[in-house]
Amino acid sequence: MSQTLRVATYQTELQARGPALLLRDIKRETDEVMARVALIKQANPDVLILQGIDWDYDARALTALNAHLGFDHMFTSLPNAGMATGLDMDGDSKLCQPRDAQGDGRFAGHGGVAVLSKRPIAGPVIDLSDLLWRDLPDADLPTYPDGAPFPSARAQAAQRLSSQVHWIVPFDGFTLATFEATPPIFDGDEDRNGKRNADEIRLWAHLLDGRLDTALAERGAPSGSASMSQPFILAGLFNLDPAQDPLMGQMFARADLQDAAPTGHTAEFRNAYRLRLSYVLASPDITPRSSGVLWPPAGMGRHGLVWADVTLRP
Repeated sequence: MSQTLRVATYQTELQARGPALLLRDIKRETDEVMARVALIKQANPDVLILQGIDWDYDARALTALNAHLGFDHMFTSLPNAGMATGLDMDGDSKLCQPRDAQGDGRFAGHGGVAVLSKRPIAGPVIDLSDLLWRDLPDADLPTYPDGAPFPSARAQAAQRLSSQVHWIVPFDGFTLATFEATPPIFDGDEDRNGKRNADEIRLWAHLLDGRLDTALAERGAPSGSASMSQPFILAGLFNLDPAQDPLMGQMFARADLQDAAPTGHTAEFRNAYRLRLSYVLASPDITPRSSGVLWPPAGMGRHGLVWADVTLRP
């Protein structure tokens, strides 16, 4: 029998300026927190991916948030954001700044990712977040005009690809692949963030093409094709609008992917600057039914909650 489920991804922008402050805000039931809670309840997804949720060791912030939401299952893990490197990672000759972490962040776990679900997770989560950028096939690493590694060979030897996470989460009947890519801005002529954003997205293409089988085997996981053998959904914050770069068009054109939520813009910035940054893609053996974007009240966030109803074929 076929199953229909609603999958949603939402950049909450609830990340705080310091550790434990998000937990404080959730316990205080601030307007910002409760506006997000109301939006998620309105969407009523079966599987929800959240970005902008500060990670802590006992998942206290996520647990406190879920107390308002009522999902039966949740998963989170330490992201790369705020993970100290001790190196100058952005070439500004300074150390211990937010952009010198493995991913831009003020503290370990800043603005992390979480998966909430009404369905149980069916096995170990495959975590590719520690994959070094240089180990991605055909990695497009930044350089100086003379071709030297930017900002240094030492930094590139330590730099992970994921600015937050890359996870493969198994469920009964389907697999969820999710991530949050760095915005392709806030850099210089070297285009460090633009190149990283593109390679964070390309990771999924390489995985589907079997080019990450060694990395998967090193993590005790099956090959790329086996890891994504059952119907799969690729959803999250790509942080790339189709009009900004042809890469998204290349992803849409793949025979093993379809756009399950072909919505308009998913984020709105100053001066009504609208971009499509969050996506729900699916394998061709999944049937998209309907989709949309739910928006928070004015002043309560720049990103909408993107949802898609899909049917898993028997």
